[in-house]
Amino acid sequence: MRRAGLALALGLALSLPGGGAFARCEDYVPQPKPQNADRDYMGQTLDEILDRGFIEFAVYADFPPWSYEDNGVATGVDVEIGRLIARDMGVEARFRLVAAGEDLAADLRNWVWKGPVVGGSVANVMLHVPYDSAFTCRVEQVVFTGLYDVETLAIAYDSGVFPDDAPLPAYFRMHRVGVENDSISDFYLSAMAGGQLGPNISRHPTLEAAMAALAAGEVTAVMGPRAQLEADLGTAGLHVPPFPGLMKPAWPIGLAVHQSHRDLGYMIEGIVGDAVADGRIAAIFDSHGLSWTAPEW
Repeated sequence: MRRAGLALALGLALSLPGGGAFARCEDYVPQPKPQNADRDYMGQTLDEILDRGFIEFAVYADFPPWSYEDNGVATGVDVEIGRLIARDMGVEARFRLVAAGEDLAADLRNWVWKGPVVGGSVANVMLHVPYDSAFTCRVEQVVFTGLYDVETLAIAYDSGVFPDDAPLPAYFRMHRVGVENDSISDFYLSAMAGGQLGPNISRHPTLEAAMAALAAGEVTAVMGPRAQLEADLGTAGLHVPPFPGLMKPAWPIGLAVHQSHRDLGYMIEGIVGDAVADGRIAAIFDSHGLSWTAPEW
């Protein structure tokens, strides 16, 4: 799963014994500065956004329940959060549904600080950006702000197969489990117990396809990000078990702006912080039938 690959880029990987611990950013060696990007300004300033009357958000395409197109209109949790931000700024919200790159760094380069190689340009703000303190050291062109949720891995399961005890990852030595191909869940389960779970892992092109396999009885469970499982849960059960050996089974989600537009970032941080505190963010998740966890910096 590409979006799970983003999380892997933030260190949501298997913990390995014997590794040394680094202080934040201690192990990072700065790379040469990019030569083909304006180092001072990309996109529009806050004053220009307010003067023209609209702000443009980059959101991922085909990513329910977060962002997707419905009858030609952008919709989803991230889209509603973008509209909330725009309302409080007093401008119109516009959305660009973008394809994902190979990893988070590529997406930030394409849609926040430089622009894609062919066609298009940066947006003012990118939504649904996983936050990791160490990763921020590696993308100096971006300001990470406005945390609005904490996503976590979870397991959806057939309650008929597991009527009493919800399944733990180790159960999949004997029960078939669905995952999205090349996702955190795929990598994690493939590495468990020296690869003993491998024959029982059913890989699918999307998490929606894995959930369809669960509904059809082709697998007994599906592992993936909780919100995506909840959006397509049907009659299945769902829980968040321990994930032994996984360093970060949960990660905060926020926004990103170009580092030259810190004033825009500060304004958005205040708006999102207020909306978290007064319950408006929680209400958006509730309206979509999703769990919500308040983020912490």
